[in-house]
Amino acid sequence: MKVQEIRKLIKLVDQSSIEEFVFETEGSKIEMKKNTGVTYSPAPQAVPAQEPVQAAAPAPVQAAPAVPAAEPAVQETAAPEAPQQAASNENLHKITSPMVGTFYQSPSPDADVYVKAGSKVSADTVVCIVEAMKLFNEIEAEVEGEIVEVLVKDGQLVEYGQPLFLVKPQ
Repeated sequence: MKVQEIRKLIKLVDQSSIEEFVFETEGSKIEMKKNTGVTYSPAPQAVPAQEPVQAAAPAPVQAAPAVPAAEPAVQETAAPEAPQQAASNENLHKITSPMVGTFYQSPSPDADVYVKAGSKVSADTVVCIVEAMKLFNEIEAEVEGEIVEVLVKDGQLVEYGQPLFLVKPQ
């Protein structure tokens, strides 16, 4: 899990009325309690290749001096790309996630994807599924046009309002 994703989770929990939050994924566990901080403990089955990334991620979240140092690095990498993306995406419609959950491109692992770059969609075309709390929510295009780009990978955790697809409206 990336530092940015952890920060977003902290922000969402902080803004909500939730007192305690537990998140488990890929052999790691994050527990958050309001006014008590964040606790990280790797699961016994953790894959060694994942440990360095996950072990390094909580440090900026828990240690206040490390957070400002991490933010400029994120801004530096995102800033050069922003003008290019803004120019090319001006007339494109973004299909965004209506909730936090896991993005799936197909109804089942062995089925074809709902849409891919170049696919024509209508307003009621199902473009993906976002799974939240064991509920599989079909996401519709809500616009007629052509899929230009799929912005997230299958199985990726998505945030509320995160762009999933770019569509060239007709």
